[in-house]
Amino acid sequence: MREQQLPVRAAIDIGSNTIHIVVARCKPDDLDIIADEVEMVRIGESVTASGEISPQKRDAAITVLRRYKKLAQQHHADPVLVVATEAIRQASNSAEFLVAVKSETGLDVQLISGDVEATLTFYGATYELYKEVGTPPVVGVMDLGGGSTELVLARQGKITWKTSLPIGSGWLHDRYLPSNPPTYDELEVARTFVSTYVRGLRFKKRPPALVVTGGSANSLLAMMHYAFGFDIARARVTQRDLTRCEGLLSALTAEENSQRYHQPVSRALILPAGAIIIREMMIRLRLDEIRVSPHGIREGALLAYERQGEHWLEQAGTGDLKHSRQEEAGEHVAETFAHSGRRMLHERAQKMLDWRAEVLKDEDVESVHKMRVASRRLRAVLDAYESCCDPKT
Repeated sequence: MREQQLPVRAAIDIGSNTIHIVVARCKPDDLDIIADEVEMVRIGESVTASGEISPQKRDAAITVLRRYKKLAQQHHADPVLVVATEAIRQASNSAEFLVAVKSETGLDVQLISGDVEATLTFYGATYELYKEVGTPPVVGVMDLGGGSTELVLARQGKITWKTSLPIGSGWLHDRYLPSNPPTYDELEVARTFVSTYVRGLRFKKRPPALVVTGGSANSLLAMMHYAFGFDIARARVTQRDLTRCEGLLSALTAEENSQRYHQPVSRALILPAGAIIIREMMIRLRLDEIRVSPHGIREGALLAYERQGEHWLEQAGTGDLKHSRQEEAGEHVAETFAHSGRRMLHERAQKMLDWRAEVLKDEDVESVHKMRVASRRLRAVLDAYESCCDPKT
């Protein structure tokens, strides 16, 4: 079938940070992308602050979705697949938001689980990788979003393990990095939180290769191009590269970084958080290098529809989009957020008590400083753990 005769489909992802559309001519194993646009809306910002999607964020999202629907119609795309992820999952008024979108735009939004998000992202991020010679048999994919991070491991293109972590670049920024630029203490607490959290992940086998996707990962890659003359086409990033980025981002305001590195201010604000999450995951997986992909959940949705038709979402829930039958499910061995929070509380509280003993014993100013740092870290863990607790009625 010639390229012009291939069916044209569109996929829209309503995320915590952005709303993103891809329009493509589709085959079951390949995509010819003809339109790719993204808008920073930051729905997750209001969800983190109040637990719900604010009227302002709702209206901003609807404005973007109207424009995207027109773009899809201009390319005669059918169907237009729309998925919503972490911020919408967590919002107390998510049902009202979905009804408003349907009423104002006519678009049916699928509110997908973290597992489905991880599956679609994996197939979207790797469909080009598996065409290459020398791709290792075991591959990991990390989708760094605004409100969550999906992690998938696969062997020979078949998912063997996956999890969805309730931490993302926007979430980490809103919780721990409020200053512009973030302070040294804020960065230290954020790193401590992420490092402690990802230590709770247990893998049967660490992947020798990790593909990272999402807006923050691709924005960091673009920043490296402007700051260091980085070859974007190579799309390889090391821990040292990320450390250099963190240094630049923490030295200047988001407005200054936006001008220097050609990023929207709203994106520049959350890049320090994105760099921290990626680097801490690399440390946990003992990887010095990652590969960054521009593709993700949208491309995965398009491929899923082309392979499974109207049952694409149902099949994505099984974790298998390559076969018509359900394979053995991967093992979920990650700690829950609450379990991780309890472990972190114990560690941080014990550390602060250890320094208390030193302060009382020696009356040393250095010990006072260390105890103050330990208390800030304990407070950060308490703030995070609070979200897991049942509110009193």
